[in-house]
Amino acid sequence: MRVAIAGAGNVGRAIARELLDNGHQVLLIDKDPKALKLESVPDAEWLMADACEITSLDNAHLNTCQVLVAATGDDKANLVTSLLGKTEYGVPRVVARINHPKNEWLFDSSWGVDVAVSTPRIIAALVEEAVSVGDVVRLFSFKKGQANLVELTLPDGSSCIGKTVEEIELPEDAALAAIVRDGRVITAKAHDVFAAGDELLFVASSDAEARIKSCFITS
Repeated sequence: MRVAIAGAGNVGRAIARELLDNGHQVLLIDKDPKALKLESVPDAEWLMADACEITSLDNAHLNTCQVLVAATGDDKANLVTSLLGKTEYGVPRVVARINHPKNEWLFDSSWGVDVAVSTPRIIAALVEEAVSVGDVVRLFSFKKGQANLVELTLPDGSSCIGKTVEEIELPEDAALAAIVRDGRVITAKAHDVFAAGDELLFVASSDAEARIKSCFITS
């Protein structure tokens, strides 16, 4: 898979190294000569250019990329790059970094963004997930499909303990993706039995998310 990353700062380079380690081709784009630290990611392609300009993206052959990551420190630049990548080059998957939470509402499909990543929101969700038992915690939002990845840790008094997966009727537009138990990830099957302390991972719409708790926790 060929991945273009706009923004060769610490974030962009870290993403590039991870992707290269996983066997992908990576192109790093940045207009600042000081950001072109070729020795830091020697296996990547490098291009000194402004990712907000069509000519630069032509030179990057963006039409050959399966993924575009807009990872600069400027939200405006990330939005423009995302929009150009999606509308002008038809990049199948566009991932954009949100630097300032107040701009989060802009990062959606109208700007070509499939997945928006907000570091403050992720950290807050992980904190909630670590301390919340019996509450539904949103971990991540999939902008393209208007769905969320949510987590629920079963407390000792959960009404579903001892019941099987097929015995629990979930809301429409909600699916149990996995059960995390004793550090192991279990693909949820119909005859799996719920136990106290299970971390349940769901993919759900926002409306269904609000109703998941009532399926597992009785007041």
